[in-house]
Amino acid sequence: MVNQNSRLLAEVERLEGELTKRDKELAAKDAEIQKLSGEVARLHHELDEARRAAKRQAAPFSKGERKRPAERKRPGRKPGEAYGKKARRLPPDAVDEDVVVGLPEACPHCGEDLTALEPGKWFEQFQEELVANVLRRRYLIAAGRCPTCKAQVRGRHPSQTSDALGAAAVMLGPNAISHAAWLHYGCGLSAAKISRLYGLLGLRVTPGGVTLLLERLAEDASGTYDALKAALRLSEVVTPDETGWRVDAERGWLWVFVGDKVTVYDIRVGEGARGAEVATDMIGEGFSGVICRDGWSSYRAFKAATHQTCLAHLLRRCREMIDASVAGQARVPHAVQRLLKDALALRAARDTGQLGGAKLEAEVKRLEERADKLVASRPSHEPNRRLVAHLAKERNALFSFLRAPGVPATNHEAERAIRPQVCTRKNWGGNRTGAGAVAAKVIGSVIRTAAQQGLSPTDVLVEIATTDGARSGLDLAGQPGP
Repeated sequence: MVNQNSRLLAEVERLEGELTKRDKELAAKDAEIQKLSGEVARLHHELDEARRAAKRQAAPFSKGERKRPAERKRPGRKPGEAYGKKARRLPPDAVDEDVVVGLPEACPHCGEDLTALEPGKWFEQFQEELVANVLRRRYLIAAGRCPTCKAQVRGRHPSQTSDALGAAAVMLGPNAISHAAWLHYGCGLSAAKISRLYGLLGLRVTPGGVTLLLERLAEDASGTYDALKAALRLSEVVTPDETGWRVDAERGWLWVFVGDKVTVYDIRVGEGARGAEVATDMIGEGFSGVICRDGWSSYRAFKAATHQTCLAHLLRRCREMIDASVAGQARVPHAVQRLLKDALALRAARDTGQLGGAKLEAEVKRLEERADKLVASRPSHEPNRRLVAHLAKERNALFSFLRAPGVPATNHEAERAIRPQVCTRKNWGGNRTGAGAVAAKVIGSVIRTAAQQGLSPTDVLVEIATTDGARSGLDLAGQPGP
């Protein structure tokens, strides 16, 4: 009995030792798991930061490590017919000045006297030069009193930009004002650089003077801006987008809305600057056209509109998820990617006349069934669950472009329209004052709309400046002039 008890005690001690050993091993494994989990979390964070940095529009233009000289492609035009049409600058239609270039007095090779040598051949060379000339104009303005109402009346020339007299009687002309606006809002030059440029051309104006000119021009164009908003609401398709902005260091948002013939910017700061009320204020809560937008939730507030979500954003998201996936985690993004690419291929077949009518509708329904199947799936991988949830929210906005020819599948137009403002943001970050923000959105809208309609932005701004905004020359889709 004693021996049996001894054996049992020894076995218990052995098992307790084994248990202690296993507990230590489990504790070590738990510590290793926690360490690896922290490392995975850190790597995921770094990956997300790298993705955001790549998307960030205000980030530097660096594309990573510089290639070694042997890996770089030769700069300039590449050989081969497939590269594109070869072109050259053609001679001008008219010549304003002829310059005769005779032979040199001595041969540059041997020093022989050439003064008596007659030219054996003549060649033509053309040069187009930019000549800056400041025109200083004085207006002698007639004034008198109406014999009927006794009110004072004065004449006004079509090239005048103001009726101001006295201390304010010296001002810049409409061309100088319109080009300053175009340089500032169209090319991204600061007021200080415009001041220096004008000084080199012989026109003296301070940076503060440039700012005041732009604010005055924005006041003249305020009626045109309202007419642009009215024309925007009549557009059949509107493509919006938004990006970060600052006014007097306060965080805000710059919005852009691209319509059929017009583009309108808006700048908001404070609470609700990125909310749905901004979009409803710009295009109307009851807008019933097509909205081509990204996945931002504010755009879903338009219940009467037909929505088209941006497929480019979804495809980019799928590519990023596939690159970061392991094992079977890429199945869902691969399926979404195939679905969207098949939709784009179906659009190409429709636009080339290969498919239409009932056959087109049948193919669209097949795509919708595939989308419904994806939405109904329940993936275990968290990023895949988020992708499916987003797809469910955007389900009714995936294929609108297939049933409505002319509707784009992306918000590319808005991305292009917002890019000039993003380039400006790289220079000075936003606006220093509220008046500057108003000028930026008003004049920026006029410049972008003029380019959209194939008009000269400076000519449009000249007409606004010389008529105090009564005319602009823009096609406002049947809207009355401001």
